[in-house]
Amino acid sequence: MCAKRLDLQGKTCVITGATSGIGEVAAERLAAMGARLVLIARDRARGEAALRRLRARAPGAAHRVLYADLMLIAEVKRVAAEIAAQERRIDILVNNAGAIFSYRRLTAEGLERTFALNHMAYFVLSHGLREPLLAAAPARVVNTASAAHQSAQLRFEDLQFARAYNGVSAYQRSKLCNILFTRELSRRWVGKGVTVNCLHPGFVASRFGKESGGLLPFVLRAAQLFAISPEGGAKTLVYLASSPEVADLSGGYFFKCRASAPAPQAEDDNAAKRLWQESAKLASIE
Repeated sequence: MCAKRLDLQGKTCVITGATSGIGEVAAERLAAMGARLVLIARDRARGEAALRRLRARAPGAAHRVLYADLMLIAEVKRVAAEIAAQERRIDILVNNAGAIFSYRRLTAEGLERTFALNHMAYFVLSHGLREPLLAAAPARVVNTASAAHQSAQLRFEDLQFARAYNGVSAYQRSKLCNILFTRELSRRWVGKGVTVNCLHPGFVASRFGKESGGLLPFVLRAAQLFAISPEGGAKTLVYLASSPEVADLSGGYFFKCRASAPAPQAEDDNAAKRLWQESAKLASIE
């Protein structure tokens, strides 16, 4: 067991990517521990279905769902402002939404979609919820990364694959960004009572990649025959969000509920600082 059943009564958790896969399982487990969940979803039908499941699991909690396209910085800022205005305290933020795309396409704001959703959404949402997280200290930020980062390298001269785009490589790089962001956010918030950690959930059988286009959905479907269940993949996420064992740990990368060493390029603090600076420019954040 990664963690025992804990009491999260009175705690508020904001989570993205909770309408399917490990996010759905994690949300339900945290609700079962007593947490009140605030979901951020894109698809209204799946969002309402997820909300019904949470209310069935914990009937007395005032769970709710807000809708936003997390590929768009303006949308992330909007939904973060709405949540921050309504939630004076946020005890847990889980950045979990992500995707992989076969073809390079830009958002309406001119960002490559993988980079926008898998990295920039984490960056902008965490920034937008900074005050309610600090107000709830001790609080936690949990970022879903991946062992896929091990084959990635940052290229600041071409951060968004304008040249020679490859969907798998773009995904791998975005997961490297998740770990570097985790390290830098942890460094910047040290001493403020908010821990920041990330995880590799394992290769999970889920909806992931089903809308990526091209041949990737077929490849992933075949590979998922050997994948673990969403229940298995959610264990480390729930552990980081709730376990007293990691209450004082920050800046770490976890797998199977244990601290793990990421690839060397994910421990480059100079790269983490520069990624922060580049992301802040793109998001017009001081």
